[in-house]
Amino acid sequence: MDNKFKLISPFKPAGDQPEAIKELIHGVKNGNGHQVLLGVTGSGKTYVIANLIEKLQKPTLIISPNKILAAQLYAEFKAFFPNNAVEYFVSYYDYYQPEAYIPQSDTYIEKDSSINESIERLRLKATSSVFERKDVIVVASVSCIYSLGSPDEYKEMCVILKKGQDFSREKLINELIAGRYQRGDFDFKRGSFRVKGDTIEIFPAYLETVLRVEFFGDQIERISEVNPIDGKIITRKDNTYIFPASHFVISLPKIESALKSIEQEMHQSVAKFKAEGKLIEAQRIEQRVRYDMELMKETGICPGIENYSRQLSGRAAGSRPYTLIDYFRSSSGATDDFLMVIDESHIGIPQIRGMYEGDKSRKQTLVNFGFRLPSALDNRPLKFNEFEGLCGQSIYVSATPGPYELNKTAGEFVELIIRPTGLVDPEVVIKPIKNQIEDLIMELKNCVAKKTRALITTLTKRLSEDLCAYLKEKGFKVEYLHSEIVALKRIEILRRLRLGEFDILVGINLLREGLDLPEVALVAVLDADKEGFLRSETTLIQVSGRAARNSQGRVILYADKITGSMQRAIAEMDRRRSKQEKYNKLHGITPKTIIKAIHKLEEFSETAKKDALKDIYAIDPSQIITPSNASKVIKKLEEEMLSAADILDFETAAILRDRINEINQMTATNKTKK
Repeated sequence: MDNKFKLISPFKPAGDQPEAIKELIHGVKNGNGHQVLLGVTGSGKTYVIANLIEKLQKPTLIISPNKILAAQLYAEFKAFFPNNAVEYFVSYYDYYQPEAYIPQSDTYIEKDSSINESIERLRLKATSSVFERKDVIVVASVSCIYSLGSPDEYKEMCVILKKGQDFSREKLINELIAGRYQRGDFDFKRGSFRVKGDTIEIFPAYLETVLRVEFFGDQIERISEVNPIDGKIITRKDNTYIFPASHFVISLPKIESALKSIEQEMHQSVAKFKAEGKLIEAQRIEQRVRYDMELMKETGICPGIENYSRQLSGRAAGSRPYTLIDYFRSSSGATDDFLMVIDESHIGIPQIRGMYEGDKSRKQTLVNFGFRLPSALDNRPLKFNEFEGLCGQSIYVSATPGPYELNKTAGEFVELIIRPTGLVDPEVVIKPIKNQIEDLIMELKNCVAKKTRALITTLTKRLSEDLCAYLKEKGFKVEYLHSEIVALKRIEILRRLRLGEFDILVGINLLREGLDLPEVALVAVLDADKEGFLRSETTLIQVSGRAARNSQGRVILYADKITGSMQRAIAEMDRRRSKQEKYNKLHGITPKTIIKAIHKLEEFSETAKKDALKDIYAIDPSQIITPSNASKVIKKLEEEMLSAADILDFETAAILRDRINEINQMTATNKTKK
């Protein structure tokens, strides 16, 4: 498709945004390989990148540090580009226990995982869109540098169908099976097809609709896109693409060639173990590999098939794996035909840098004790130098860029300090550690009285839990948040904080990058003078930024001395606040707290898409809910909800129900305040 990026927004760039957009475009057109966008919290970094994409008209890969931040970005870009392909690519595991071996206790831990089918569909949709369209934005987590199937093989296994084309029914069935589709005449679901006489219906693994192909003899008579629930035709199509149901698809000749290579490597490993007197390891590797080979011969797949990805893809020993970046390169044909954006780069870059070594250590143990062939080491994330070699023109986005990004740009960066909302960086107050809990309790009482929220950061998980329990005893509504709480529960905790179900959240370093909590007016940092990662300059600036979306925003650092990190962080925030206040005074701007509807923070939520623009601006004039129009809006939403339920679209009905509840919550809160 030849669609062009079209940014949809009721707003125009404001504050520092016009100059930032201009500088970034100039840098890209001048061939700068690396640029840094230093943007404070709430300054509209996403909006600036959206403008950049529209101006450059380049396919774009956006890498975010984790699933939650990626989901927020995905929702925002879906709102900005509703008519273009905005996709979501993160790890599809809800739960993942990697295969491992502990020699000290002779304990083998088998791989265990739970795959989220919705995310798997979105991953496949992302890669199919990269090949089908030029107007594509893929928002990915750092897991996108892990091994993926060959893009060339994936493209070769794509089935292209055209109306009037000579294409037999049997040929289509065979090609679907080769692309990992299963025949499911009775159990028809994503990744399957069913045959009804001269009609074949395919449920692509990456779509929510079904493709119906009707034959007249050995010719395609009609191609239709239909609703999988009621079978009604949505649209007629002159042609369509059917991409494989898995990223790991291999043609039969390549499987046969790979099996020969695997067997040869197995014999080499067995001989090596026997020469070293390791008979148990020799027997183990032979038994495991032969079992996997038998499965691949019969079914084309086996558990842990990714460990044979090097032989299956025909790569040389030690060569890097294929990743999502290769799909962009394969589609564009040149590294400078797509744009890479690394969000929150100060944590994203170190994550990417450290992934390879951690993965290698675990796999090397498996190889040493005969659980895997040495080639399993080539099923891995990219080494950092390999990642650098694959990146085209890159833009690093962060409020606190790290040394790597600044070195790449010789210390130069594009600055985004002025917020369109007029909000300034929060005031920072330093208080002594002695009696810090007693003082904190007084501050929290004031915060609760004003009906705002508070975040407290501690140094340890134990302290966060103990402090939470102590504050509950004092009558506060409080919860804690740290890495041992699963991702989906974290999202729900943040949502409940915004709804006012509790007032105070205690945590460690999770209360930092990208969290959008405009109700938070107080951030308290305990033991701020304990120099280290959790109290570094970058961390202190990021933590303080959580109070930057509220006009009453305030930060308290409890410390007995001013460390170098504290001094640098406070100086930088003072510099920014000074510039912001001068701008507001010059333009007569009064800072206002960001108003944003509270939704479930789900990456697929239509409500999230509609509300995403409120991250950048104080209020979306077209979406204001007032006491006078609330009942009218609710009535309209109720009608849409009932219509959705009538056609069995319960997902949309649930989203609309949640929107109605949100409006009721907002209006009830406003009445209480009055």
